[in-house]
Amino acid sequence: MDASLESLCAASETAPLLHNGQHSRGPVPRTRVLQPQAAPRQRVQRSQPVSILAVRRLQEEDLHLRTSSLPAIPNPFPELCGPGSPPALTPGSLPPGPAAAKQDVKVFSEDGTSKVVEILADMTARDLCQLLVYKSHCVDDNSWALVEHHPHLGLERCLEDHELVVQVESTMTSESKFLFRKNYAKYEFFKNPMNFFPEQMVTWCQQSNGSHTQLLQNFLNSSSCPEIQGFLHVKELGRKSWKKLYVCLRRSGLYCSTKGASKEPRHLQLLADLEDSSIFSLIAGRKQYSAPTDYGFCIKPNRVRNEAKELRLLCAEDEQSRTCWVTACRLLKYGMLLYQNYRIPQQRKAMLSHFSTPVRSVSENSLVAMDFSGQTGRVIENPAEAQSAALEEGHAWRKRSTRMNILGSQSPLHPSALSTVIHRTQHWFHGRISREESHRIIKQQGLVDGLFLLRDSQSNPKAFVLTLCHHQKIKNFQILPCEDDGQTFFSLDDGNTKFSDLIQLVDFYQLNKGVLPCRLKHHCIRVAL
Repeated sequence: MDASLESLCAASETAPLLHNGQHSRGPVPRTRVLQPQAAPRQRVQRSQPVSILAVRRLQEEDLHLRTSSLPAIPNPFPELCGPGSPPALTPGSLPPGPAAAKQDVKVFSEDGTSKVVEILADMTARDLCQLLVYKSHCVDDNSWALVEHHPHLGLERCLEDHELVVQVESTMTSESKFLFRKNYAKYEFFKNPMNFFPEQMVTWCQQSNGSHTQLLQNFLNSSSCPEIQGFLHVKELGRKSWKKLYVCLRRSGLYCSTKGASKEPRHLQLLADLEDSSIFSLIAGRKQYSAPTDYGFCIKPNRVRNEAKELRLLCAEDEQSRTCWVTACRLLKYGMLLYQNYRIPQQRKAMLSHFSTPVRSVSENSLVAMDFSGQTGRVIENPAEAQSAALEEGHAWRKRSTRMNILGSQSPLHPSALSTVIHRTQHWFHGRISREESHRIIKQQGLVDGLFLLRDSQSNPKAFVLTLCHHQKIKNFQILPCEDDGQTFFSLDDGNTKFSDLIQLVDFYQLNKGVLPCRLKHHCIRVAL
């Protein structure tokens, strides 16, 4: 699918234009610009003196016309190229150009801290995120985003990587602000489109096979006409009431049907235009706008600042439907720009990989299980024997760890006390937060499979809770302490798999699914600016 999208991206590049404004489909012919025909020169007699310099100059001009397809432009300043003049302008001979405009932008983090950054007028959201990553000493995994937050309107959205920060800030009020946050789901629809676009919500205005392989191509190709259709709760402009209407999204805008689910042109009414608008998510739709569900989004015209009456508020029935509508609006509004934003970090990573040496020279697929119980080692070829050897090695490691704990430790803290507090230094541990707060953090940083965080349990002071996202649903798993041979362990599966601390537990489930619905892939993080 990436190869087909690459070909579509290459086809969208600008081609030479003809006089009628259309793109030329063939190679550009090389034309020779004809100069006005000069008056016929007199025939040179043998006794006449001939200026060799003039003849050579004419020959050079004729050769230049043959090798160039562009018209010869006369030099307006021949005195600068004379033998008595220097070939280049001396420093300081030209007036200094205007300096690039700079502006101070204040960016906030999730914990309330802020940082004022001086940026250029042409700096994009991606450039500012990379600058904040560098200043905050974070890991640049291309998942950071700049969020446009409007607390008075209860709206927020992630800026696209190509958007200019200064231009977006000019449309914000004094109460609005920028947030620096993780967003793992920013380009997840390019990797797993079938999770974002249910089949019952996607239709085509022209013949198409409707496969998920060509789904994104139809969205990115301007000649195709994809549609997203379904029922949405629509808030009437200037009123508090909501109506459930049949809505369809097209390239020309968002429409609602005035007669059931009919899509005839005479029954369609324009709700919003995507050209000069931005798509936001509702932060607290039920409380602020009396929304019927928690899955609200908004189409906000760029000219609107504080007027909530001009906002086009909509609500979906579930999270998957809302994600489908918002993602389709982004694709229809920005098109190929989104795919280019998605490909730029991958291309940079591929270029840097040629100059960086691998951490290990042996592939993980070539590693085999070995038995060193005898005088010489042997390769374990039986998978069942290899698994039992791994379990035996794990039990032996726990016994060695227990024996070392009994003998004593060089750490000023007791080993059992250290295992209960060492996890508090990790970014994935968020301390004493509520279940609702943990769900809010995961929703903000992207509902992708494997996104997780750990927190203290509110019901059991000695236990912990793993909050995990799978299939755009958030689930909670309790981590209970258990004792074995006088040592405290932590377990997710009622003691079947034990770990001496939470760091080992997270490391294990990042490699193995175990009793979880998926492996741990991304952790929620809060960075202080």
